[in-house]
Amino acid sequence: MPPKSRKAPVKAKRSKAAPIALYYWPTSNGHKISILLEELKLPYEVKPVNIGAGEQFAPAFLKISPNNRMPAIIDPKGPGGKPISVFESGAIMQYLARKAGKFYPRDERQRVAVEEWLFWQVGGLGPMAGQANHFITYAKQDVPYAKKRYADEVHRLFGVMNKRLAARKFLAGAYSIADMACLSWVKSSTRFQALDEFPHLAAWYARLMKRSAVKRGMEVGAELRKPMSDEQKKVLFGQRTR
Repeated sequence: MPPKSRKAPVKAKRSKAAPIALYYWPTSNGHKISILLEELKLPYEVKPVNIGAGEQFAPAFLKISPNNRMPAIIDPKGPGGKPISVFESGAIMQYLARKAGKFYPRDERQRVAVEEWLFWQVGGLGPMAGQANHFITYAKQDVPYAKKRYADEVHRLFGVMNKRLAARKFLAGAYSIADMACLSWVKSSTRFQALDEFPHLAAWYARLMKRSAVKRGMEVGAELRKPMSDEQKKVLFGQRTR
């Protein structure tokens, strides 16, 4: 059965437009979209996808997200006024920012800069931080090499961000979807990598975490996040082609 719908924060109810359906679980990739929706003040309705219970494999959800991953969205008023579904967090962010005309500049040079850092997060920071967190927090076997390999790469990537932010407040000019995309992964990585060595990154992080929309976006679905059982870990970490 498809996951039950949950209401988004009060802020998301301001508009009378049909809400965007956000298929979501409170993870770093999920937070990217909840933060953006809060920043854009677009109406949305949260539909939890319990990844520990295997709800990402439900046939109805796979029609929206064939990679059996959340987040995904359905916008009832997509291009031409017709519904559209979008999966993959980076693609969702680009779509929503284009739709609203905010946080994704139209000027080609500025847009390229945003896309560079958005794709940097999608292709680098997210996967490396995710693997580091897995081996440090969840792996049954202690694999020192894997822990060091991925933690070192997160350290390197934090250094890249720190250098980038030495002379600017945001990653790609003005505050943008690139900052939102990276923020949630930096936040989750602070569990194993402190920001003390990276003063410019730390200042950027503190500045963004003070934003009211960021706070609201991070709180979406907080009550859903609980320690995973061994059975849930098998579902989440033992996936193969079905």
